[in-house]
Amino acid sequence: MAWHWSAWLRLSAGDPDLAIEHFEKSLRLDPRAQVLRPFYLTGLGIAHFLRRQFEDAYPLLLASLQQLPSYVMTYRFLAASYAHLGRLDEARGIIERRRGIASVVVPSYTSFRVPDHRELFLSGLRLAAGEAT
Repeated sequence: MAWHWSAWLRLSAGDPDLAIEHFEKSLRLDPRAQVLRPFYLTGLGIAHFLRRQFEDAYPLLLASLQQLPSYVMTYRFLAASYAHLGRLDEARGIIERRRGIASVVVPSYTSFRVPDHRELFLSGLRLAAGEAT
């Protein structure tokens, strides 16, 4: 669990490469932690998103949603990934699904310390939600 939480902290601190290493190490050390698998997948998806590897991010995020369809954060990053890929219809579809769970699409706060990461995330969400960027 320490590697899992360290990975999340690395994401917030702006080090997606180290976050990926820590998520992978956590999975390797505890492969039977299936209840946590959707959170690992979301974390890995976010790390790839922050690296602007949207083609790598969205399959991980989709897999996470299949396992845990109530995890709001996953919807946000999946919609932002689709938006940055120019797949706006899919992005807007994810936003509509998310609105069924929680009404706020674009949060007023993110835990990302790196301004570029915050803007990448928020601009993707605004684009997915049809707002001006």
